[in-house]
Amino acid sequence: MEKKNTWETYNNKQLKEVDAFADEYREFLDEGKTERECVDYIVNAVEKKGYRELQDVIKKGEKLSTGDKVYAVCMNKSVVMFRIGKKPMAEGMNILGAHIDSPRLDVKQNPLYEEGGFAYLDTHYYGGVKKYQWVTIPLSLHGVIIKKDGTTVEVNIGENEDDPVFFISDLLIHLAQEQLEKKAGKVIEGEALDIIIGNKPVTFGKENSDGKNDKEEKEEEPAKEAVKKGILDILKKTYDVEEEDFLSAELEVVPAGKAREAGLDRSMILGYGQDDRVCAFTSLKAMVDVEDTERTACCLLVDKEEIGSVGATGMQSKFFENMVAEVMNLTGEYSELNVRRCLAFSCMLSSDVSSAFDPSFASSFDKKNVAYLGGGMVFNKFTGSRGKSGSNDANAEYLAYIRHIFEKEEVNFQTAELGRVDLGGGGTIAYILALYGMNVIDSGVAVLNMHAPWEATSKADVYEAKRGYEAFLRGAGM
Repeated sequence: MEKKNTWETYNNKQLKEVDAFADEYREFLDEGKTERECVDYIVNAVEKKGYRELQDVIKKGEKLSTGDKVYAVCMNKSVVMFRIGKKPMAEGMNILGAHIDSPRLDVKQNPLYEEGGFAYLDTHYYGGVKKYQWVTIPLSLHGVIIKKDGTTVEVNIGENEDDPVFFISDLLIHLAQEQLEKKAGKVIEGEALDIIIGNKPVTFGKENSDGKNDKEEKEEEPAKEAVKKGILDILKKTYDVEEEDFLSAELEVVPAGKAREAGLDRSMILGYGQDDRVCAFTSLKAMVDVEDTERTACCLLVDKEEIGSVGATGMQSKFFENMVAEVMNLTGEYSELNVRRCLAFSCMLSSDVSSAFDPSFASSFDKKNVAYLGGGMVFNKFTGSRGKSGSNDANAEYLAYIRHIFEKEEVNFQTAELGRVDLGGGGTIAYILALYGMNVIDSGVAVLNMHAPWEATSKADVYEAKRGYEAFLRGAGM
């Protein structure tokens, strides 16, 4: 089956819309390099559109009715939004679900040390990464430090032009003969992914009241672990934190720099974290822009997908189910049975990225069943690995329903598999939502360089994803 490249279907007005939407998306990528930053951006965006915090509605003893919009946040790392539809929630919802975590390096709890005249932060990589891709590139530090008194110190270093950046060293090519004989997975070991954060030692000497050293003839002596001490002095002066405060910190190391337009034709976006923030952003925009819907519209943006959707903020937690119950209670529909019916009768797009065809590695793909940059948004009937292990395999009836919606709305889309059979694979949150018995299919945007520090997408595909998600939310259900 042959389909036109999506760019060929646009008129001049649409081309301008594509560029404008891409600019807004790049801003989101720049402001949301961690889950917490994404949640802050999302909450600000939805509140401007009239969404109210669910807990405030509950405390005030208010009720919800058609057209009302609420949101709830879980531990500042996951968020869910509801727009109440005309039909009872027990008849099901239309759900968009994506994740806002991305592969990165996490700073350990006892991270700061000095070795060979350098101060380092010890890290532990998060998610599936090619470790060798993270060396020698500019890195930034994002996150929070929670002090013993409960004070939150926000950290964001390396994004402004006048900020310092950090880096991981690599062995110079002149001495790398043995290193280059190693397999790619061993060229850089996980324990070698420690970031260099300083090289200047502090000195000490007693001063008199006039500010002069009491032994002027003697030069100041270097302190023990003088470089580390210098870093601690900076942290104390700038953030009022001690070394022990790392124990209750969540600091993430990510590529420094802004998302950029790519290509002489400016057709692509190159940036960090597009898996899966490209689907999170397009889902968010569809959610806040959609008008009154027949069914309740829901947008769920969660944490921890890259490490198995575990923990209190991952998809396997009860957060989503609990919030559905709370919303149904405020609409006057709550019962355990109605919650089960709502979830079972819902339709969902598990909005996650798909691998884009890369001609440089063509043998890794089935050219007939792969996503192409510029081919429109992507549907994966199944993901998983090898014999579809770990996959949610969507029903043909549901695919037909989705085709009907998208063709009616003239949304450009393509279908794909993750890669060649038996080569590898991956998973999404789809199988977790499918446990409720609802119809779920993976859908999203094709990404080149997936899980690399810098990933590439097509502006056209990003734009079509937003259009597709909005069309889905307006659907009447199966």
